[in-house]
Order: sequence, then C-alpha cells, then structure tokens
Amino acid sequence: MTPIPYSQIEIGKERTTGGRTITETDIVMHAGQTGDFYPHHMDAEWCKTQEFKQRIAHGTLIFSIAIGMTAGEINPLAMSYGYDKMRFIRPVFIGDTIHCKVTLTAKREHKKPGYGIVDETVEVFNQNNELVLVCVHLLLVKF
Repeated sequence: MTPIPYSQIEIGKERTTGGRTITETDIVMHAGQTGDFYPHHMDAEWCKTQEFKQRIAHGTLIFSIAIGMTAGEINPLAMSYGYDKMRFIRPVFIGDTIHCKVTLTAKREHKKPGYGIVDETVEVFNQNNELVLVCVHLLLVKF
C-alpha cells in the first residue's frame, strides 16, 4: 500500500485487471442476496423465448464483481465516495469473462479542507472486448 496524496494523482493514468468468468453460482447467490429472482436471471426456459435467448447476469452483480476486481491497488489516503453515471451497456451471460480498465479522468477540490475528489472511469469488457458496463468511481483523497 503506497500512500498517494491528491497532489500526486496523475490524470490519464490507467490500470487493467485480470479476467473473471461469470458462473451460474454467481447469479443464484446474487439473486438470493438481493431478492431479485426475475426470470431474466433465473428461468432458462423463459429466456429461450426472449430475444437474448439465455439468462442474463444481474447488472448489480456485474458491477459488484467488477469493482471488487479493481481493488488490487490500495491507496491508504483514499476512500470510496460513491459512484456516478453507471450504465449497463450490454448483457453479460453465464460463461462470459469480464475484465476492467480503470482510468483516472478528473480531479477537483472537495469542500472538506485537505481533501479532493478523484474520478476513476471504470470500463468493464467481456471476452470479446465489448463494453458491458461503465461508471465513474469517486474517491475522496487526502492532500
């Protein structure tokens, strides 16, 4: 854990994660945790009658897994402040493998003295390198 103060944050810096394959177990566990048992996620036969033809992973599942994948580098001077502009671009299916690209895209001072906000744009891609999810992770960073 290397402390990186707000003043040393470099806009444009990028990092990528390894891959993670989405499993049926992931979907079933997430449905149980959230109570979201909609047929889009749980009913393979019903899904065959829909345009997408197979079960879709919950968007919140993909978001949770993706954000967890980006947590490899910890800055002890930074704390998550929330997320903005989340969009589910395309569905993720059982067996898809996702990976993330994180780009530091903006920074600005915060009203709390001695702190700034840093925007990390998180892009999540499937195994075909198609964008499936995008959001902005806001970090509260000490000067």
